Amino acid sequence: MMQWADSVQGIGMTSARTRDRLVDRLKNHGIRSSAVLEQIRNVPRHLFVDEALASRSYEDTALPIGHGQTISQPYVVAKMTEALLTDFAGDKVLEIGTGCGYQTAVLAPLVKEIYTVERIPELLRKAKQRLRQLDIYNVRFRLGDGWEGWPKYAPYDGIIVAAAATELPQKLLDQIAPGGRLVMPVGPSGAQELTMVLRRDDHFEQVSLGGVSFVPLVKGK
Repeated sequence: MMQWADSVQGIGMTSARTRDRLVDRLKNHGIRSSAVLEQIRNVPRHLFVDEALASRSYEDTALPIGHGQTISQPYVVAKMTEALLTDFAGDKVLEIGTGCGYQTAVLAPLVKEIYTVERIPELLRKAKQRLRQLDIYNVRFRLGDGWEGWPKYAPYDGIIVAAAATELPQKLLDQIAPGGRLVMPVGPSGAQELTMVLRRDDHFEQVSLGGVSFVPLVKGK
């Protein structure tokens, strides 16, 4: 953890003051988990965006990462991570939509294992490189269709999805362990709700966590 902080010390966009302002903003917007806030402070977000956008990397905003995809707004990453890990009992998480790897980096020190799926080869390749650069090794990668999940290693104690579906994918629900949960945006463009699904013994409970805006969860590689 400390090496991340050391690697981003300096002035301007990477300064401790800049990152502290972002964390203060997230606190003011209701993020309470000290572990999640510390990850937002320490993960060097500027490494996950193109150099031309690096000066904006610690703003609380989504940014393009190419291929029609975005790096999620830090507040949304923090909110989803906090929702996933509150009362979290387990150690295995499935992530759908690796993207640039930022959400993966935030989550990695907080769980034992991450299984992450991305459909765009170039994004997956770059995410692997960045995570290795940060000495993150508790992640398994798969190029594939997020709608399918990763059945080989199911069930998962938590599933986090960084793209929106118009309905909850049944194959992902099937891969939630008893007592586990799924956090993902659901709904059409312009009317998406961040949704948490809790798997009880014989049923699912669904909770809305507020409105969001995500790229769509595309079927197929």
